[in-house]
Amino acid sequence: MPSSCNDKMYELGVAGSSIRVLFAYGQQRKAQIGADKVYDFSLGNPSVPAPAKVRQAILEVLDEPSLQLHGYTASPGAASTRAAIAASLNRRFGTSYQPDNLYLTMGAAAALDASIRAVVDPGDEVICIAPFFPEYQMWIEAAGCTSVRSMADADMQPDVDDIASRITERTRAVIVDSPNNPTGAVYPRERLERLAEALRAASERIGRTIYLIADEPYREVVYDGIEVPWIPSIYPDTIVCYSYSKSLSLPGERIGYVLVPDTMPAWREVFAAVAGAGRTLGYVCAPSLIQQVVERCVDEPTDVAAYAANRAALTEGLSKIGYEYVEPQGAFYLWMKALEPDAKRFSERAKAHELLIVPSDDFGMTGYVRIGYCVSHDTIVNSMPAFQALYDEYRA
Repeated sequence: MPSSCNDKMYELGVAGSSIRVLFAYGQQRKAQIGADKVYDFSLGNPSVPAPAKVRQAILEVLDEPSLQLHGYTASPGAASTRAAIAASLNRRFGTSYQPDNLYLTMGAAAALDASIRAVVDPGDEVICIAPFFPEYQMWIEAAGCTSVRSMADADMQPDVDDIASRITERTRAVIVDSPNNPTGAVYPRERLERLAEALRAASERIGRTIYLIADEPYREVVYDGIEVPWIPSIYPDTIVCYSYSKSLSLPGERIGYVLVPDTMPAWREVFAAVAGAGRTLGYVCAPSLIQQVVERCVDEPTDVAAYAANRAALTEGLSKIGYEYVEPQGAFYLWMKALEPDAKRFSERAKAHELLIVPSDDFGMTGYVRIGYCVSHDTIVNSMPAFQALYDEYRA
């Protein structure tokens, strides 16, 4: 362990994200044997191109004066962009948000990091519903807090009774992610209403507000007309974290927001704390050019047809082989049961067939793998013989 730097940061840097490590391995293999021979399901990088309106908007804003185009905006973001987002939310959800309810960020990661720090003190606890996005734990621990794990039920839905049983006097927040990464589950209104009731009762009992932090970058990526409930209408003490990475296929542009609803009793204080957290983390002033693009494209619909076709091809193909999985209702991930209890070993054996699938351990659960089907349709179709060979290897 080096003595010339922070030991914890060194450990995080050396270990890296399991998802990114697998993705980097895939890039190496593609260079070695050809991209068409590697079936990389590791990264949630949208395969659907950004809408044509995004390109048009970029060309439009390039004609703006340079200082306006590339200069700093206000710390929470340009007022006009925040007004456009607020108006869009109001049209969709019957709310009355104002620009001052929105803090623009560099993607959902910055939104979540700032939101966690805004409501916790060192020593507090934040409940995460497993399986969960691995970085939640890192952000919680970096804030000096403890991540408390609540396992989802067999349908990968929140177990409200289990969550309630894990609330202590130090509990400050619960993170919910619907549509869920990594399972594709969408949390129904009835389940969220039960969770809200439990959190209200617990908040009253312990004498402090327990916040819901809603991680929603996949809100628009849903199938079969399934409703994604607007959580602040169910539980007012909800902070919404959003990103345009998936809805507009702009992951590399790092643009998102924190919404602190004005229906939250202490919204002004919480919003100020989000701004303060953004300041301490260096997340001040999201990229100005892409703010203007979002302003022009805020109501652009998300094209999920390609993801739906991929989902169908993947689930049908794996079902024919004999694999078990959770039927995804949203996002673009399949949560598949590994063919042995050790998901990491299963993932390693899959690599021998050029199948790059992420083991479930870092998501807080054993025995599963995440398959990201935001890839080309051909990749899914052409991967089926490899999945068959892997299956036969275990059944031999």
